[in-house]
Amino acid sequence: MNSADPVWPDLTYSAWSETLATLHLWTQIVGKIRLTLTPWLNHSWHAPLYVTARGLGTSPIPIGTEIFEIEFDFVGQRLAVRTSRGAERSLPLRPQSVADFYRATIDLLASMGVAVAIKETPNEVPNPIRFSEDRIHASYDAAAAHRFWRALVQADRVFKLFRSGFLGKASPVHFFWGSFDLAVTRFSGRRAPLHPGGVPGLPDAVVREAYSHEVSSAGFWPGAEAFPRAAFYSYAYPEPAGFRDRPVAPGSYFDTTLGEFILPYDTVAQAGQPDALLLDFLSTTYVAAAETGGWDRAALECPLGVPGRVRPI
Repeated sequence: MNSADPVWPDLTYSAWSETLATLHLWTQIVGKIRLTLTPWLNHSWHAPLYVTARGLGTSPIPIGTEIFEIEFDFVGQRLAVRTSRGAERSLPLRPQSVADFYRATIDLLASMGVAVAIKETPNEVPNPIRFSEDRIHASYDAAAAHRFWRALVQADRVFKLFRSGFLGKASPVHFFWGSFDLAVTRFSGRRAPLHPGGVPGLPDAVVREAYSHEVSSAGFWPGAEAFPRAAFYSYAYPEPAGFRDRPVAPGSYFDTTLGEFILPYDTVAQAGQPDALLLDFLSTTYVAAAETGGWDRAALECPLGVPGRVRPI
């Protein structure tokens, strides 16, 4: 670990937008490998990646009677594949087209006895190009990818602390490669009205299953062309009346175009107490959803977890 690395690194979108676009598609390839080989889990929880001590990883994926895992190692700048039989191989993370990365990854897996065919059309991106044909996206700045991972490390640990204060159903803290964001979701326990669908790049059946129950969801997103700024977000589905008008953490606001509360990443990074500000954003936006949505807060909530201390009952 480089002690000179800032805890909350700079994530100016324009400085790494081309790398972001390429890395987004690389993660979709790896994510679709997990998606293809893993039994379906509620709300697509079988599909995401997870923040690791070196990057982003799949966690174990079943293959016959064994398991394997894939990790984007942003410290060693390699894509690492490990199996439960002890095999380990890797590919360098370097400037290369999506098509080359796709072929190299599939070939590497085949050489380790993992045969997999994925749907090649990317999800949730404008003007998608089949992975095997995409030679447009080929940028990779290793330092920028490392900074992004360092930001994910900070978001992941605060999200996990926030998650500990809920007794009801809650998602893991996980990284969705389609929308390219880290997210954590709380559930009221009640069914939601059928989602209308229509999310670009996602089948309606997937969206409707994901939003089958009422949620308060928060996350971290590095930005895109339509919103070129890294930010934390929080939304409710279905959105209760009065939700967007509730007071929330300082520095945050409700974006009517996105339909969610936004706290710019830079605001957190430059705060005197970044963790406290982010936790306040997560907490106040959840309370906005829970109170306007009529959640049973007394039954669903508990104090934040403390290391080594059993939760009092």
